[in-house]
Amino acid sequence: MAEHPDTALVRRGYEAFSQGDMDTLRSLMTSDCTHHSPGDNRIAGHHKGLDNCVAYYGQLGELTHGTMRVDLKSITVDGRGHAIAAHRFHADRGDRGIEMDGALFFTIVGGKITDIDECVEDMDENDAFWGQAE
Repeated sequence: MAEHPDTALVRRGYEAFSQGDMDTLRSLMTSDCTHHSPGDNRIAGHHKGLDNCVAYYGQLGELTHGTMRVDLKSITVDGRGHAIAAHRFHADRGDRGIEMDGALFFTIVGGKITDIDECVEDMDENDAFWGQAE
């Protein structure tokens, strides 16, 4: 059975993120894409626009000195432009590490990602790991 186009799109995004391939990530998202990052921490908020989304992904790498790893577990689609990707992420920041389940809820229009809502397993631990803005 062929993979649904939305599943393939999200899978390509995870692969590009894991490889640090920002050019491919840019090609998968609309210019007005928004990534919503949860919590009350230095990276939380609404990253609006393609450049801000890509800058956010770069910030994740900088803050973790390149240790962030995301292991994709599953992608579920509804065939109407929505996909949910479940994953487990790992990272180190200073003397602190994190390993947690999370998910991304994607809105897809015209074969491109327009919106990403990020969810985490433990909001308090996520906030503690990322810390407050300096």
